[in-house]
Amino acid sequence: MGNNFGMKGYMKGALLLTIAALIVKVLSAVYRVPFQNLVGDQGFYIYQQVYPFIAFFVVWTSGGFAVALSKMLADAEIYQDIEQRKSLISRTVFHYLTILSLLFFIGLFFGAEFLSKMMGDEQLASLLRTGSFVTLFMPILALLKGSFQAKAEMKPVAYAQIFEQSIRVAVILIGSVVIMETNKSLYAAGNAAIFGTVVGEIAGVILLLYYMRKSNILPKKAAKKERKWPILKEVTILSLSVSMSSLLLLCFQLIDSFTVYSILLDNGLGKIEAMEMKGIYDRGQPLVQLGVVIASSLSLAIVPLVAYQSKKQNGRGATPFIQLTYRVSLILGVAASVGLVIVMPYVNTMLFETNALSEVLMVYVLQIIPLSIILTFTAMLQGMNRLKIPAFILLGAIILKALGNHLLISKINVLGASIASNLGLFICAGLLIVYLKKLLTVKLASREFYIKLIIASGSMIIAVVVLENLMKFSANLLSGRTGAVIIGGCLIAAGAFVFLTIVAKSRMLAEKEWFLLPFGRRMAAYQLLLNKKKK
Repeated sequence: MGNNFGMKGYMKGALLLTIAALIVKVLSAVYRVPFQNLVGDQGFYIYQQVYPFIAFFVVWTSGGFAVALSKMLADAEIYQDIEQRKSLISRTVFHYLTILSLLFFIGLFFGAEFLSKMMGDEQLASLLRTGSFVTLFMPILALLKGSFQAKAEMKPVAYAQIFEQSIRVAVILIGSVVIMETNKSLYAAGNAAIFGTVVGEIAGVILLLYYMRKSNILPKKAAKKERKWPILKEVTILSLSVSMSSLLLLCFQLIDSFTVYSILLDNGLGKIEAMEMKGIYDRGQPLVQLGVVIASSLSLAIVPLVAYQSKKQNGRGATPFIQLTYRVSLILGVAASVGLVIVMPYVNTMLFETNALSEVLMVYVLQIIPLSIILTFTAMLQGMNRLKIPAFILLGAIILKALGNHLLISKINVLGASIASNLGLFICAGLLIVYLKKLLTVKLASREFYIKLIIASGSMIIAVVVLENLMKFSANLLSGRTGAVIIGGCLIAAGAFVFLTIVAKSRMLAEKEWFLLPFGRRMAAYQLLLNKKKK
């Protein structure tokens, strides 16, 4: 009974943070659409060049360090003098983060001109300087988040994540509107957008400080004088392992920031043309982010079960949940990716006003398939304390992306950058699958499952193509963005309905497996309805 209660509490806290993370990810993807509509492709390029620099440190510290600290504080319960141990950990991590924050601040603020020259656009220096101030608020933010999580007080952390992202998005959009209506400077609009990130993090700190007044989360006892190196080593390894899949994407974006625009200039494109091409290429980022949110959020909900069950029966208790996580990731990853590919011209026009470089974006969104696997597999392996091999695999993907960009962009422009990303990510996902199968000697899915997945995908493609041809008569009446919204919306709805119907009819997941997923009850009921004649 005690175990069941503990499991319920564990799952409830994990679910709360999962929902908060889902809301944050959706907001992070969605705001880019109106922002791009306000500033255009050139303005979007400006923002996307600098954003990865800021996001890298925020994700590592506010996310990775907070989770690492919470685990270390929870583990301190086994020590004789718990409060002194917790005080030592908190103070050491806070001082370490303060030093890191100052180093990053100095690097970004005083190295802004050097970095902007490396990217081929010296006007980006002011944005880097503005963004550098984000780093100064990370130590206190990570300390507060980690301390709340260690006490299993998830509400303040969840509310702070949503609050800081909401404030950030509001400042970005309002600031961009004001600037575009006054001096119309795209670099000033980009500066306002980066400033929104600074304001958002400050808002998160203020809210957590408010909650801290009501809760005794920080250890009061003075810390003993002990060796701090083991703590520094543990928090560094843990923080990187927790955030490595998110950092992988940001590393890919950083590589694009340093290579795409400058190589396009070397290819003979003019500055404005190169900026706009990079900006159109960057349209793929929110599309992938939304697709990955859909594909991975459901499967990530199972990860706490994997971590919990992996401690039983030498890890064998986790096997069915690992298999389910893989199948859900693949089903939804393929659905989102293939679905976007077949309706891309409409989605591109619907969201971004033109269908420019739709073929590049079609290749770009194929990333959703490997990313949905990478995100869930790294989370599972982290729960099993298997960190070293996945880290090397992800590092290999980053190297492949960098090499691919240098080799391919010079030949086929931004299509080369999309192919380079896919190459790195598909190989990375494949190696993670091989490693997990070797680790647990488990068969992740049957041959029948893959056949059913191909049938479901093929049926979706056929349904969308047929419906698109039937709707061609309305193309003249519904041209431009309005037509894209109506036709694209109909095609998306039809494709999703056909795909999910085939998945349910062929029982790719059992009814009891659907019940483990958020909103899975409705799919289970639909599946039972479709198969009610079967016994």
